[in-house]
Amino acid sequence: MEFDVIIPARYASTRLPGKLLCEVAGKPLIQWVWENVKASAARRVLVATDDERIRDRVTSFGGEVCMTSQDHTSGTDRLAEAVSLLGLADERVVVNVQGDEPELPPALINAVAAALGRDAEAEMATAGHALLDAGEFVDPNVVKVVVDTSDRAMYFSRAPIPFHRDDANTPMHAQRHIGIYAYRAGFLKQFSVWIPSTLEQAEKLEQLRALERRVIIAVHRSTQVPGPGIDTAADLAGFRARKAG
Repeated sequence: MEFDVIIPARYASTRLPGKLLCEVAGKPLIQWVWENVKASAARRVLVATDDERIRDRVTSFGGEVCMTSQDHTSGTDRLAEAVSLLGLADERVVVNVQGDEPELPPALINAVAAALGRDAEAEMATAGHALLDAGEFVDPNVVKVVVDTSDRAMYFSRAPIPFHRDDANTPMHAQRHIGIYAYRAGFLKQFSVWIPSTLEQAEKLEQLRALERRVIIAVHRSTQVPGPGIDTAADLAGFRARKAG
């Protein structure tokens, strides 16, 4: 299954500005992400950014960069512009790996791309893994996904779904959503011009924009639990500790 990976990378993170250039064991965070993605089966790996500092650092370690607009409000919009600038064919599979996910298993990247490749009717693919912790099940910061018998997404929510009438706190059958996406390039360009949907605005989950328009999203059932993303100074300190150990 041939696919490309585009890593959206912006400097102005709300909680940890400049985090992608923060040094970890002698390398910037974005380099850890890039090297990790390069271990996948991706044919091509690019960083899409609007910041010259990120561009210069990526090119210094041999990475390929696509410069994009400063006006994007999401990584998906940045990907859509990159796809257009690169002239990718509409059927090309493109995987979005966030620039602050240095511990995403390369095998998981491959699996999400393959999930889209197997489902000819799907325009997107993502992943989830079994959720067995009751605390995470009710945590609104943990996104849940419910899938059908064909491993297609039925709904994503911050609420505890599916709701068990007889035992409301059990996470049985729930999956924790993993924030990695594969797209067909043509769909990605279409998705980026749709206005945010009602459900998306309510849940603050961008993928609901697609579900409200009856887009099929294939879901890979992962047995791998990815390492944490880097959102805060504490996350960065934890990653540094793991790399120093």
